[in-house]
Amino acid sequence: MSSTKSRRPGPSVRTRVAEFRDGARLDHEDRVATEEPLEIRVSAPGLPAQRVAVTMRTPGHDFELAAGWLVHERVTTPADVRAVRYCTDESLGDLEEFNVVTVDLAAPPLSLPTARLVNSACGVCGTDSVQDVLASAPPPPEVTLDLATLLALPDRLGEHQPGFGRTGGLHAAGLFGVDGVPVVVREDVGRHNAVDKAVGSRILSGSPVPPVLVLSGRVGFELVQKAVVSGLSAIVAVGAPTSLALSLAQDAGLLLAGFTRGQRCVVYAGTDRVVH
Repeated sequence: MSSTKSRRPGPSVRTRVAEFRDGARLDHEDRVATEEPLEIRVSAPGLPAQRVAVTMRTPGHDFELAAGWLVHERVTTPADVRAVRYCTDESLGDLEEFNVVTVDLAAPPLSLPTARLVNSACGVCGTDSVQDVLASAPPPPEVTLDLATLLALPDRLGEHQPGFGRTGGLHAAGLFGVDGVPVVVREDVGRHNAVDKAVGSRILSGSPVPPVLVLSGRVGFELVQKAVVSGLSAIVAVGAPTSLALSLAQDAGLLLAGFTRGQRCVVYAGTDRVVH
């Protein structure tokens, strides 16, 4: 059956931002990288299509991504990948178009891992959705940040990155007060792990989580999700956010700033909470 669906997500999306450079504010249009979930299903002789993974990705080369993931996870071999196609189930919603692929195998899979679920805004993860993230977490405290303090945060984070100084290969996540004072900074080869460590340190000590999360790299959806669940109010990053990260930050009422370097930053959400 041919698909009647017409929407294909592109590699980037437009958004309005407020850019602060050398003390001046400029409102303009910008682009952020698209981040959407891709559900990977597998079918084989005698095996109806079933989900084996949901992974976040920038749309494009989806069939290659699905085939490579299955081979790398030893679900199948290159020779047994017969075809890859977008799922055209009528039950799929508009936001799921071209976000579900089925890989047809010529032989039974070598193994079928338990489906790995990644929270998404598209519904492919069932109850694991943006709406459920928001419903399960109270609204964050609405804090404001002085522009000078915001701009200084990456450098203050860098002062507590000994591992990066020695190796150049570690991400950092820091929890800061609105005054720009670091409370806890953690490093890890994985940016998600660094956030987990920083928040975990507060959990284990029975201490409140400071309102500002500072990141040494880009901002993906999972990092904003962690911030929402932990009750954080602001995210300041050296890199840019993805489209799904921005969407969640806006819905959750977070202040989100990227490209924070020197005397420049780009505020993607919560622009009215930056004082300059």
